[in-house]
Amino acid sequence: MRYSRKDAKAHAFEHMRGIWAAALMPFDDDLKIDEAGFRANMDHWITDLGIDGFFIAGKQGEFFSMSLDERKRSFDLAVEAAGGRAQTIMSCSDQNMDTVIELARHAERCGADYIVVHAPVLHFHKAQDETLIRYYETIAAKVDIGIALWSHPDSGYLMSPELCNRLADIDTVVAIKYSVPRAMYAELTRLAGDRIIVSTASEEEWLDNIIELGWKLYLCSSPPYLIQTAADRRMRDYTEAALAGRHEEARAISASLDPVRRSLRDTRPAEKPHSHQKYWQELLGQTGGRVRPPLLELTEAEKVATRAAFESCGLKLKPETVAGQ
Repeated sequence: MRYSRKDAKAHAFEHMRGIWAAALMPFDDDLKIDEAGFRANMDHWITDLGIDGFFIAGKQGEFFSMSLDERKRSFDLAVEAAGGRAQTIMSCSDQNMDTVIELARHAERCGADYIVVHAPVLHFHKAQDETLIRYYETIAAKVDIGIALWSHPDSGYLMSPELCNRLADIDTVVAIKYSVPRAMYAELTRLAGDRIIVSTASEEEWLDNIIELGWKLYLCSSPPYLIQTAADRRMRDYTEAALAGRHEEARAISASLDPVRRSLRDTRPAEKPHSHQKYWQELLGQTGGRVRPPLLELTEAEKVATRAAFESCGLKLKPETVAGQ
């Protein structure tokens, strides 16, 4: 790690900023990790799209279909592919505490910058705050790496801003991916923004969060590499304009992405978010690959509809040429 345990918060507040992306993991026709394809994607995302950090082996990355060794390998691949050009945060989320800690220790050893741990499903609980404090304190006691919390409805509950405010006092808790209604993450920003970096996955809310809440980190989902190309970096453009205080310019750029957002959103089958995003990647020239069972692949009809929306959404695939050149 590039920081000590006691410096985890200070390091994160200085370096954990910009546009981060949750990486999809490509699988080949034999359903093995496509290591070459993943490396190529990472290089494109860093070199061409300027993405600042990567969330590895999360739900987008289908961690739930991977063995423990595959999850560790995905950490190694990401650190190697980033090569110091971008930061990494490794999802160590699991229902088994020993697995969480084993993955966290591997993240430390392989050179990851941070880890993220999803709030666990708690069976039969009618309340959870004290259990969750013990849960995150136990993890923090075992490793020195900076920890991001992760609260999402998938847990069956949401961690309240008041609970997260308490968890922010843990010395290595540095951030939270807070997938909750805006009123909740705005309240946590007010309560604990001096001790924990608050962010959420919604790209459509990112601009308002820069302007109204003073956020500097998008953490994160797949839009940074699905709604941008080497020739069309409008998410980066509106982000930089907003951070520089050029708010009207930023709003105009962001609004111009609405057709792209609609095309991506409206063609996505309800049960096929992963295969749909991977097919969109293929249309962009990235490596999408297969999904693992029980996830479902797109039908040919769904691919035709997605391709038609993609081709008409206005996303620029090649630099514009000047007449006469």
